[in-house]
Amino acid sequence: MKPLMTCSAAALALALGANAAAAEGELVIYHWFEYIPQALLDQFSEETGIKVTMDTYDSNEAMLASLKAGGIGTYDVAVPGDYMVKIMAGEGLLDTMAEGELANKGNIAPEWADPGFDPGRQSSIPYQWGSTSFSVNRDVFDGDIQTTDILFNPPAELSGKINMLDSQGEVLAMAAIHMGIEQCSTDRDKLKALNAMLQDAKAHWASFNSDTAKEVLVSGDAAVGQIYDGFSAKARIEGANVEYAFPVQGYIAWMDNVVLLKDAPNRDSAIKFMDFLLEPENIAAVSNYAQYNAGVSGVADHLDPELAKQPEKNPHDKAGPAMFIEVCDEATQAVYDQIWTNLKK
Repeated sequence: MKPLMTCSAAALALALGANAAAAEGELVIYHWFEYIPQALLDQFSEETGIKVTMDTYDSNEAMLASLKAGGIGTYDVAVPGDYMVKIMAGEGLLDTMAEGELANKGNIAPEWADPGFDPGRQSSIPYQWGSTSFSVNRDVFDGDIQTTDILFNPPAELSGKINMLDSQGEVLAMAAIHMGIEQCSTDRDKLKALNAMLQDAKAHWASFNSDTAKEVLVSGDAAVGQIYDGFSAKARIEGANVEYAFPVQGYIAWMDNVVLLKDAPNRDSAIKFMDFLLEPENIAAVSNYAQYNAGVSGVADHLDPELAKQPEKNPHDKAGPAMFIEVCDEATQAVYDQIWTNLKK
């Protein structure tokens, strides 16, 4: 029986080797919805021979929950926002890259090369950056929209016609901006006031929806939508008479990033894809499609010149500050999680 056992072991080793070789030609992406042109993925496959599979999500929190529920070891890369990169790293969900693994790392724009959420870009590369605020249908409301009251204490014309993003980070950060309190507050009175304000505001909201945030503005199902700047631009281009607000209280800034996931089954393919996106003409194709800004140097010659002229890219003189979403400590985050749970009931 000994020779048979040896042959079986050898056959198993050959089978495993064959599967590993096949996996080298694959890439599994976990990505935001409607955020990358299919033509660019096709181009990557044509240039590398790597077959691309992509699943999508509609919020950072949904992505994190899915990965923690079993997605690690299934996907090679994901595209989390700035604060979520830090959370994922803290929970051991990211792999790190050795110096020199990314041939095009030097193409990263200097201002995005060493961010606080991933010092030295050990686990990520920049993807797109922009802002989150809200847009208002000017056929419905012609008053002042440069205030967060539009979302949280709206005029009668807009009450019941507001769509909020189904995203804890964006909603609670915007609420903190509205109230003029710090994010990740531990002050019990401030947290009670925040919860009460949100419960009152919810009476004015029609829906929580991220994946159709643009569509409800285009269709007229919502007159106000909390929204990303690129989605607002797309809604306007598609015929919605909307104006993107830069409230005097402030608004949200964000940077999405491609991260290398822990236990990526196709790690070499993931590195090739990240290098591909660090080519200026390739990441510019994402910007031209999604209507956001790239974090790579040398993209200007490849961008649609109309992109820089968009009103969504040009805050007015009285706009408040752009603020990144902060990462709370575990105990504080548990309180914010409960506020969000209560809000969604």
